[in-house]
Amino acid sequence: QVQLAESGGGSVQSGGSLRLSCTASGYSIRSSCMAWFRQGLGKEREVVAAVNYDGIPSYAKSVEGRFTISRDNAENTLNLVMNLEMNSLKPEDTAIYYCVLTPRYSTPEECLRTTYTYWGQGTQVTVSS
Repeated sequence: QVQLAESGGGSVQSGGSLRLSCTASGYSIRSSCMAWFRQGLGKEREVVAAVNYDGIPSYAKSVEGRFTISRDNAENTLNLVMNLEMNSLKPEDTAIYYCVLTPRYSTPEECLRTTYTYWGQGTQVTVSS
C-alpha cells in the first residue's frame, strides 16, 4: 500500500510563493507518474502539473510559467519525493492541493491526463488579494 504525505501549504498574499512537498512511501514504485491536483471551493478538481519517471514535467495552461514540478527518485530508499514550487500566486490558485501517484511509465503528457490510483490527504493553499 502506498502512502502519500503532503506538506508546505499555507497562506500567502497575491504575487507570493509557496513550496509544496510530497513523500510517497510503501513499496518501490519507480516507474510511476506523479502529479498535483487541486480543488477550489465550489470548483471541479483539476490537474495542475505532472512529472513522469524520467523527471520530465508537464503543466496545465493556468499555471505554466509560474509553477515548477520536480521529483527525486532516490535509489537507495523506498521513498519518492515530489515538489511543487509555486510563484506569482493568484487568488484563483486558492485550493486544496493533492499529491497523487499511479504505477505507470508514461510520457509527461500522458501523466497529465491519466487516472491516478493513490491520493494524499491534501494541503490547503490560500492566496489573498
